Amino acid sequence: MERKIQRAILSVTDKSDLVDFAQKLQEFGVEILSTGGTARMLREGGITVQDVSDFTGFPEMLDGRVKTLHPKVHAGILAQRHNPEHMKTMAAHHLKVIDMVVVNLYAFEKTVARDDCTLEEAVENIDIGGPTMLRAAAKNYRDVAVVVDPGDYGPIIQEMTARGGQLSLETRFRLAKKVFRLTHEYDGAITRYLESIASPE
Repeated sequence: MERKIQRAILSVTDKSDLVDFAQKLQEFGVEILSTGGTARMLREGGITVQDVSDFTGFPEMLDGRVKTLHPKVHAGILAQRHNPEHMKTMAAHHLKVIDMVVVNLYAFEKTVARDDCTLEEAVENIDIGGPTMLRAAAKNYRDVAVVVDPGDYGPIIQEMTARGGQLSLETRFRLAKKVFRLTHEYDGAITRYLESIASPE
């Protein structure tokens, strides 16, 4: 079923064209949730943003390692809207659905390509929250649009314009497939790098 996108979480490393995309989402009445540098950039661009920490009622912690790993975020992404029990649970716990996830990942490959990159730095650039949100959204593609590529911003806005703020099931499925390609490649890059290290010292 097609539903109007009402709430989106934006948390990206590649911030290309992000402010313009968020502005257009806001023109559709989409509530924007965000974190860290992404939220700061959006605010500087005139976008109204709710920090994820305010949405969850739980602060970012451990040097930013824990930001989006929270039931309010993941229930919002994973809840099946057609499932009465899911929606009953959401209501009972005062949880809100998240209809769009716009995330791209820490630049792990770029980091480890540097000659001076240490193992500790490489490990710190292994994204945890990003892939978790992406996979959750892609799994629930029938209800959630997941966006990993700034190149999709334009076509998404065009379709939302044509469909009154909605995206087709076909589009959501196409976007979900991109997620699993990306996370597969990302995990592969991490595996190749770690296997090249003889000892953690």
